Amino acid sequence: MREPEAELDPRYSSEGATAPPWREVEARLAGAGLFWISTVRPDGRPHVTPLPAVWSQGALHFCTGPEERKARNLAANASVVLTTGTNTWDEGYDLVVEGEAVRVTDETRLRELAAGWEAKYGAFWHFEVRDGYFRHGGGHAAVYSVAPHTVFGFGKGEPFSQTRWRFA
Repeated sequence: MREPEAELDPRYSSEGATAPPWREVEARLAGAGLFWISTVRPDGRPHVTPLPAVWSQGALHFCTGPEERKARNLAANASVVLTTGTNTWDEGYDLVVEGEAVRVTDETRLRELAAGWEAKYGAFWHFEVRDGYFRHGGGHAAVYSVAPHTVFGFGKGEPFSQTRWRFA
């Protein structure tokens, strides 16, 4: 994992606020139960939907059926934003991950990720791996990896903070 450069923005941060170490941000990404993914439709309109995701080897991973709107959007534009945090303004920490979604098809890697889904979310999220897809019930899902280009962190409550991590 490449170590990003952190930059605390003093305009939006309380006096004395500091940027959290990257290892703490990674722990928040790994532990978050729900993310919101933003993609762009072929006509330029945004599309946002909630989904589970797994942090592994320096990237967020999510899955979607190949016919779903987000998969169709990614076929035209791989740029994505994944967000997670708390639904309050005065406590918690929000994260915004910007990057490019890259399809994962290596079956060894997919089996590792399938184990990660089940470990994090339980037996309901048990996937078989076959032909480059997660298989569950009668359906299948493509898996995508998003290595961050930029991550924004928003500390809410005293001290308030806004941090940007940039990856080389």
